[in-house]
Amino acid sequence: MKTCNGIHRRLLSFFLALFSLVVSVSAQAASIDVTASFKPDPGNPMRNEFINTTPYSGHCSIYPTFCEGLSIFSILVPIEFNAIGPIEARHSDMRKGAMFKPPTEWIPLQVVNQETAEQSLLQVRIASIGGRYYLPDRVQSIIGEGAPDSNPDAHEMLWSGYNWTYPPAPCGYTGGMFVEPTWRSFFWLTPPGSSCVPTAAYRIESLRYDMFQIGYELRTPNPLKMSPGRYVGSHTYGIGPGRDFDMGDIMLPSDDSLTIHFSLDVEHTLKVEIPPGGDKVQLVPAGGWQSWLQTGRRPVRLFRDQTFNISASSRFKMQLECEMPGIVTDCQIRDPVTKYAVELQVSVSLPDGLTDMSGQPVQRRRLRTGQANAQQFQPGFYVDRAPGILHFEVPPYVMEFMLQPGRGGNYAGRVTVIWDSEV
Repeated sequence: MKTCNGIHRRLLSFFLALFSLVVSVSAQAASIDVTASFKPDPGNPMRNEFINTTPYSGHCSIYPTFCEGLSIFSILVPIEFNAIGPIEARHSDMRKGAMFKPPTEWIPLQVVNQETAEQSLLQVRIASIGGRYYLPDRVQSIIGEGAPDSNPDAHEMLWSGYNWTYPPAPCGYTGGMFVEPTWRSFFWLTPPGSSCVPTAAYRIESLRYDMFQIGYELRTPNPLKMSPGRYVGSHTYGIGPGRDFDMGDIMLPSDDSLTIHFSLDVEHTLKVEIPPGGDKVQLVPAGGWQSWLQTGRRPVRLFRDQTFNISASSRFKMQLECEMPGIVTDCQIRDPVTKYAVELQVSVSLPDGLTDMSGQPVQRRRLRTGQANAQQFQPGFYVDRAPGILHFEVPPYVMEFMLQPGRGGNYAGRVTVIWDSEV
């Protein structure tokens, strides 16, 4: 009996408010790279999700523990915004001020396995937005008489009581902001459908945003159902008035689009362990040969159950190869003296967590010869060194033939059981 061990790759759903920094900027387009990976963890087999492998940048590089608690990941974007005119005091049109309307709804995109061209659906949305705004003068000078000495209080007064650390709903608090007389930082959660719109209470001659940063939430396919390899895909957002990232009509971007390149590495495990001596299977009747030898009671069948341990995190298939093929898809064993051959059936029972492709448990599932007859199985979760059973049997209808006078002997043959990760 022969086993095949394989290593694979794969992916899952998680709140990922993303990952790392800018990579390139062309004349009118900015881009950033996002990477994540999945690898089965024997210490935590029920955790089937991707891990961010892109370094933090922006807010979460300063407050990593805080961001981990919210399951968000900040990423700097190589874009600035500059006002093309003044922001008037108490303007009635929100588009004439500091408006933040990111693409917070879910957007589907395909990621493609670079080796197999297999496609998987990834969903993305903007989960947070932030940066730093600069004023043309000290905030107290812009407000004039009655301005508070406290920088946070003065900035809040400048924006009609809008607190940039604790923004009004629907935008959410993330904490840890910095405030100086001429600038302040902000980083907000943006639930689906949200806009963050502070209104100036005083005329601001010019305004600039830098350290622009976003966070992503991702929904990925079940990594256990994906083939191993690297999956790549990209999505381009328009930036500017009326586009995906809409900052109103006053604040215009340095680039008119942002492309996010996704690279998702999926690694799987398929490992089968046969106990010592398990490659030599002796078929015997229930209770041994004593009943036949002492009383002449004919055995009903010959069989042997051979246990094995399996670790699997992705789809795999099983099939047989026979030293002596049967008439159809089973193997045979043969007596070398009489040359008589009889059918040998092989079936498999798999542990909890491994099912057929319709989700049914696998109990005594017949294995056949040939690629076209291979049985396919899939994990519901990562199975680590769980016990399965190979069932070897000479069926009852063959026993009558074997035990006729002159047809006994020592029947033997080689059967190869293949666990194949290439599905």
